[in-house]
Amino acid sequence: MRVKERLKWNRSIVGDAKTIQPNAMESTEKETVHLPCNHSTIGGSEYIYWYRQIPYQGPEYVIHGLKSTETNGMASLTITTDRKSSTLILPQVTLRDTAVYYCMLREAHWDRWGCTCARSPWWRKGSSSS
Repeated sequence: MRVKERLKWNRSIVGDAKTIQPNAMESTEKETVHLPCNHSTIGGSEYIYWYRQIPYQGPEYVIHGLKSTETNGMASLTITTDRKSSTLILPQVTLRDTAVYYCMLREAHWDRWGCTCARSPWWRKGSSSS
């Protein structure tokens, strides 16, 4: 018997409506899951951010990137050369990965030290924003 987990995800409802995602997806545990996001109107300095919201918890940052591929301990983000679409890759998912996944675009800003920063819509005092 294969245990199924449901990874839920909706169109981005925070910020602008520049991203399009499928409504839902299912997978089995230990599979690698690819979550696509279309952002055909992306601007040159907009970063692609992914967040997830586990049931009964607040939103959680997953990964972000500007171009090509980014990887961290939780996921990988692959961005097409024209930047009009991207894919969040979750390796070997478990039931703990069940969540609503949000893809969104955020404009980059430069601070006085030359750092590129992008503030999350869910940023709160005391948390890291990039």
